[in-house]
Order: sequence, then structure tokens, then C-alpha cells
Amino acid sequence: MDGYVSGVPDLGPRMLTVRGISYWVGDTPEAGLRRDLETIARDLHCTTVMLIGSNRTGLIEAARTALETGLDVYLRPHLPDRPQSELLEHLDALAHAAEELRRAHPDRVTLMVGSEFTHTAPGIVPGPKSFMRLKLILRWHRLLRRRLDRRLHTLLTAAASTARHRFHGPLTYSAAGWEHVDWSLFDLVGVSLYRNARNHAGYTDRLRSLVRDHDKPVVITEFGCGAFTGADLRGAGSFQIVNWFADAPYVRGDHPRDETVQARYLSELIDLYIAEGVYGCFVFTFAMPDFPHRDDPRLDLDKAGFGIVAVSESTARRPKAAFHEVAQRYRESNTRAHQED
Repeated sequence: MDGYVSGVPDLGPRMLTVRGISYWVGDTPEAGLRRDLETIARDLHCTTVMLIGSNRTGLIEAARTALETGLDVYLRPHLPDRPQSELLEHLDALAHAAEELRRAHPDRVTLMVGSEFTHTAPGIVPGPKSFMRLKLILRWHRLLRRRLDRRLHTLLTAAASTARHRFHGPLTYSAAGWEHVDWSLFDLVGVSLYRNARNHAGYTDRLRSLVRDHDKPVVITEFGCGAFTGADLRGAGSFQIVNWFADAPYVRGDHPRDETVQARYLSELIDLYIAEGVYGCFVFTFAMPDFPHRDDPRLDLDKAGFGIVAVSESTARRPKAAFHEVAQRYRESNTRAHQED
């Protein structure tokens, strides 16, 4: 498959070029969206924002606003549990709109075909819902390996072909840590790479192999943890301290809020990405309104979430300790980039 050529960066000298964060595009009013994106550009010192959502019009409008604020854009459709045919139809329409945006803003728009299809897309493993397929994969992925690889490759091949038919800029995908992807289909290697207790010892080696074994830029599409004692050992599983099936979800057990845990986790990994020659990274994520911050520790869902801005039901949004750590790392990296220019 012919890929995108012009505008894909070479791999030297090593530096963190894409300094980003993800942002969920939902029902935020236009004024609030613009405020958040301006904060991401001005106060967080990001160069790029990853916009995630299921509404094509909303994604494109958010992208226009982001570009106006000076941010480059990665567009990531998110349609869990939709039939694969519907995913491809949606991607075709999004790619068409993204190409119009790319032509108006050359070299500033990247399209992602999706994320973690092995559990978000039906048909690769059994199960009616994404979270059920995810549980199956996490427990049995070694036994399911051949099936996962074969069916994922079929879907990614179709997705890449669909996107390239409409979109002529850089293309990538956000792979789960257990997924084996044929990266010849894409222009950038994109992997969600959460660190936790199980992979801590081998995390740096895994990162080095990603950078060493591919002749394409490597982007860490997700990394993060919660803001409580021990969240750094859980990584992507931080949200599991919550009983989500209760009428009013609550935190199970004793998990004291500790924003320094999240701040340290993110700063350590950003420093590691810089040291190991990663091309770009996206902190997961800016804010999670569905994980509200409350004074009652048992109902403080924010500490189980990944947002670096706390969303309260009664007060204004508040940058957490992680916000300031990420801002410092990105600001220092921006300064080094300008000095090298």
C-alpha cells in the first residue's frame, strides 16, 4: 500500500517533537471547548492535541478550533461496539472531512483509523460489549494470539485502505500493548503504553525495541494513571478501584487521594520518552467529567480517573499536580527545540 510521504519526519536528531494530550470531544459548549484548547496550548505548552470522539462534525469543528489556537491535531474516531462496516463508513466520511482540513493546514493534521480494535470492534473476539471482550483478551490473549493477529490485520488493512482513499496526510492507529500490528500500513507507529507493576521491569526495554525496530516515528498514544496511593502500580487499571455497577458508583477499599503519584508517573515517563528518542506522546487525558471530584473520599471518582484537570460538580475545574508537572516538562522541551532551531 502506498503511504504518505511528504511531511513525515525523519528520525534524527532525537527529540520529543509531538508534545501532546488527548481531549474527549463531547457536549462541551464551543466557548468551553475553546477555553480548554487555549489552556492546552498556552498553559500546558502542548504542540499537539489528540481529539477523540464519535461525532464526525464535532471532531472536525474541534479540530478547526485547535488549529486556530496554534495546536496541531490528531483525529481519533471512537465508536466502540459498532459493526465493522459502520466503523469503515464513518472513517470514510471522517477521512474526507479531514483531508479538506489538511489542505487548509498543511502538515498539521494526522488521522488515526481508530484504537484498540481487538476489544473495541466486534468480531475479533466473542462478546457483546467492549469491556467483556477486553476481560477475555486480558485473561486469554496468549491462547487467542493467532485469532487476534489475523482478524486485527484484516480490519486494519481495510481501515488503512479506506482512509487513504480520502485522506492524503499521515496516518496511524492507537494499538493496545498486546496487539501485533503490521506498521507498513501506516506512517507512524502508535502504541498505548501504560506502565504498571507487571511490566515495570521491562518497560524501558519495550520502549527501546519500539524505537529501534521501526524506521518510522514512534508515538505513545496513551499513558497515565490515577491520583491515589498505588495508582502508579495499576496504570491503565486505576479506574478499577471503583464499583461502577452500584446505583451511585463508589471507591472500594482504602485508596487515599495523592496527586503527586500521578504527577510523578507522568513526569518520569515523559523524561524517559525524551531520553529514548520517542517522536511524540499524548498524556491520557485532559479532563474526565464522568469522574467527578468530591470531598467524600468514597465518592471521589476523580482520583480513579486519568484527567490532569479535576472536574467538580460544584466548583470550577482545577489543574491537578500532574498538570503542572506536564507543563514544566513540555515547556523545557519546547525551549530545547527552539534553541536547536
